[in-house]
Amino acid sequence: MVLIRTGRLAAASCAAVWLSALSAHLAEAQGTDNATAAPLSVIDWLGSRTPSPATGAQPVALPRADEPATSKNALPPGVTVTALGEGSPREIGLVPPSVTGLPPDLWVGSDVDKVIEQIDALPDMRLPAAQSLLYTVLLTESRAPQNRAAQGDALALARVRKLVVLGALDPALSLIEQAGVATSPDHFDLWMQISLLTGTEDRACATLQRNPHLTRDYAVRIFCNARSGEWDNAVLTFGSAEALGLLDPDTLALMNRFLNPDTFDGAASLRPPRKIDPLAFRLFEAIGEPLPTRNLPRAFAVADLRDVAGWKAQVEAAERLTRVGALPDNHLLGLYTDRKPAASGGIWDRVAALQRFDTALGTGSPEAVSKTLPSVWTAMREAGLEVAFAALYADRLAEFDLTGGAATIASEVGLLSPSYERTAAASGTNASPLAIAIALGATPAQRPTDAMQAAIYDAFADAPARADLVSRAREQRLGESILILLDLLNDGVQGDAGALRDALATLRALGLEDTARRAALQTLLLVR
Repeated sequence: MVLIRTGRLAAASCAAVWLSALSAHLAEAQGTDNATAAPLSVIDWLGSRTPSPATGAQPVALPRADEPATSKNALPPGVTVTALGEGSPREIGLVPPSVTGLPPDLWVGSDVDKVIEQIDALPDMRLPAAQSLLYTVLLTESRAPQNRAAQGDALALARVRKLVVLGALDPALSLIEQAGVATSPDHFDLWMQISLLTGTEDRACATLQRNPHLTRDYAVRIFCNARSGEWDNAVLTFGSAEALGLLDPDTLALMNRFLNPDTFDGAASLRPPRKIDPLAFRLFEAIGEPLPTRNLPRAFAVADLRDVAGWKAQVEAAERLTRVGALPDNHLLGLYTDRKPAASGGIWDRVAALQRFDTALGTGSPEAVSKTLPSVWTAMREAGLEVAFAALYADRLAEFDLTGGAATIASEVGLLSPSYERTAAASGTNASPLAIAIALGATPAQRPTDAMQAAIYDAFADAPARADLVSRAREQRLGESILILLDLLNDGVQGDAGALRDALATLRALGLEDTARRAALQTLLLVR
């Protein structure tokens, strides 16, 4: 009996040591130990940084409990079996654990089908902090579930598909290429779809010409034959597909105009089909009938970032993508300040307001900043771009001694930025005591009466973490726990106070302190 009690105590101690080590590791990576070490989002990191040998950007191993290995019974140890031909599992991802703070084994204990179902079912995140955490999970270097290469390939496809839905096509393209575009027809077809939207289809077509077995899509084969100058093959394949009924009527009509433009000179424009795929989108562009992207899925907006699109289309696309964190904030700023708006109303008023504010900052005049800040802040709020604006301008705003309404706005901007801790610690911060306490990671002084604010208070006071999610993390299923927490955060900002409390408390227990604080602050300052 004594031995059994000792074993239980050792197991409990081991679990506590593990959770403490994981929390410390993740908190260190999230940069909450000081006010100046706030991390970049992984999208910004990919867009502006590469790992430097000087910084030692190598995966960080999680600390392990310092105790000898033990056995709970006299049975022989289990044996891990891997099917021949599967190969060794790889770590697939674009951002190293030393940047994300997530361990490479976050999927190892998971069932791949369940994880893929979770990823596919995730809705659009309502909080930028939740969106940033989702990108981190999708892009971090990680090993395959059950350490099986085939499961890693299936999970990689799901990660790429989600990135495409979000509109983060550059990371999606890099991730699918790292996973291996010739791994299966599914890998190649997804690579081709992304390539068509990013304008890099020539590489995909060249690969297909060398490996025709990689796709069963006859429309893609016809397109690539034409792009490669093999018009006879393109026409022959088109005729065969038409005769055998291998393509739907809409695709046949569109492909016919692409292959035989002279035949349809002066003909009425084609009516777009109800469902547009990347190939149809590019074909409409190729026949001189480009489609607007405003009502198409978000991924199509990336096509409007090209120089061939007008400035208005570029700005609208950049706003749409920045709103979900799929584009670095600096890209949007570059478009906003590219030239003077030649019209007024709608998006042009927003561009003009930001340009006036940017000019005011350059003058160094507090009066000019105070005059232009309210209008640009209103414009950013209307567009849902408050967090992007805060990331761009909070540090420069902090240099000005503002008063009145401008000071209140400056405090909000600072608390929504990566420098939220420094903003809260500054004297004269014009913010609620609850927001200041959350930004500092402290327990608020008084529990609010509002249900949502009370949920945030409880999460930073004594609310326990979800035991089932902590248990998953301990079983090398941290990725699953994070996906569930993202769902909880979404439910929370829609009015479920219990879900919000549980999500924030569990994020903190798992060491994702920066995400918890930013999510709480965004709920306080943005959710209406």
